[in-house]
Amino acid sequence: MKILVLSDKVEDIIYSNSISERFGDIDFVISCGDLPKYYLEFVVSSLNKPLFYVLGNHDRSNIYTENGLECGLPEGCINIDGRLVLYKGILMMGLEGSMFYSGGAFQYSERQMAFKAFKLCPKIFFNKIFFRRNIKIIVTHAPPCKIHDRSDLCHRGFKVFVKLIKKYRPEFFLHGHVHTYNVNRKNITYAGSTKVINCYGHRLIEV
Repeated sequence: MKILVLSDKVEDIIYSNSISERFGDIDFVISCGDLPKYYLEFVVSSLNKPLFYVLGNHDRSNIYTENGLECGLPEGCINIDGRLVLYKGILMMGLEGSMFYSGGAFQYSERQMAFKAFKLCPKIFFNKIFFRRNIKIIVTHAPPCKIHDRSDLCHRGFKVFVKLIKKYRPEFFLHGHVHTYNVNRKNITYAGSTKVINCYGHRLIEV
């Protein structure tokens, strides 16, 4: 199964009339956050495939337009923050936002993020025991602590994400948030058997 993953940057190769020619064979789309509403709506309408997303620290629930205050969330897309979502046999878990640094929207302390994550543990246990389903993909905006993150508070990764990787061993841990302009910067790291990918711009993965 082929998945198009987007994060943080509007790219011409995606926001293009030829998107269906380039990416029409994908099965679904994931967004790791900090992408404008119009961009995600364009992708989901052009490809006519499901789009699952979490929000980033620069996203807004409401935005001001020439018509006044409007909902900032993309229509036709599925918010998976704080949820387990099953699609075509693939169990996904989503957690939005970044480390708390300025008091803005979608910012969390380590303790708050841990609480969000551990609230899902009973559902994860239920899926494993009764349906033999394990988490295949964890989708976040921020990275795990010490993997692809930076030393400043805004871009610091969450320790609880490392715990999730060790406990549930998903095949993929997909995140954004850390912009990568240096081609030599490492964007794919293995944490045990889990492939951790910084999806800045776009990535194609196969499950």
